[in-house]
Amino acid sequence: MKIHHLRNATLVIEIEDKFILVDPMLGKKGTIAPFTLFRYKAKRNPLVELPVNSEQILNKVTDCIVTHLHPDHIDKAGEEFLKKNNIPVVCNSVDKKTLLKRGLNIVKSLNYWDSQDYLGGEIIGIPAKHGYGWVSSLMGNVMGFYINLPSSPSIYISADTIFTNDVDKVLTELKPDITIVASGSARLDIGKELLMNLDDIVKFVEKSPKKVIANHLEALNHCPITRKQLKELLAKKGLLNMVHIPIDGEIMEF
Repeated sequence: MKIHHLRNATLVIEIEDKFILVDPMLGKKGTIAPFTLFRYKAKRNPLVELPVNSEQILNKVTDCIVTHLHPDHIDKAGEEFLKKNNIPVVCNSVDKKTLLKRGLNIVKSLNYWDSQDYLGGEIIGIPAKHGYGWVSSLMGNVMGFYINLPSSPSIYISADTIFTNDVDKVLTELKPDITIVASGSARLDIGKELLMNLDDIVKFVEKSPKKVIANHLEALNHCPITRKQLKELLAKKGLLNMVHIPIDGEIMEF
């Protein structure tokens, strides 16, 4: 298995002849409005362009998974890419109607803890809670995914979530070989973090059975945590050897 990290939460999972695109935010730098105006500097998103090798890997995409409908996970350019290439899409059942209206090829939709056949293996929809406290009610539905395909490591895409009992259940009972955690600790101008705070990121890593990939970093104006900060924290906790913190365009092989 190879995982191609493109930008933010956008990545491609390569398993033999399958190239699974996750959360396609494919627009140019600055094509999305700022997510915060006062708490952090009001820069337009994304803050960075896609890496130079993104076109090469995107041309190979065979499938797609969408965790939720926020524009930093599927933007207009991402939608156009999926429609133009008629890419089969898996999503939360709650999002199916909206994505069908947008012209996407939805081949599978899941409820929470729903297990379905997927590419010769299994995919499970995992509950996610997008924020601490009342702010999560503003953020809508999010779904993580556990994927277990033949002859490859199992993988858990936690999506935009805080640490919950459902997250803990995946880590301790399903025991994925690779876990992916959104680590930018995003915040709006009001409310608490929308993603795991640093203490919960540490807990996530400690409970992960094997390797962790930390993404959702340094691409959006409401995500204050940097790669350097996260590396320093994990090194202090003795956990850095478990975690990949990829730069944009990096390819990880497992």
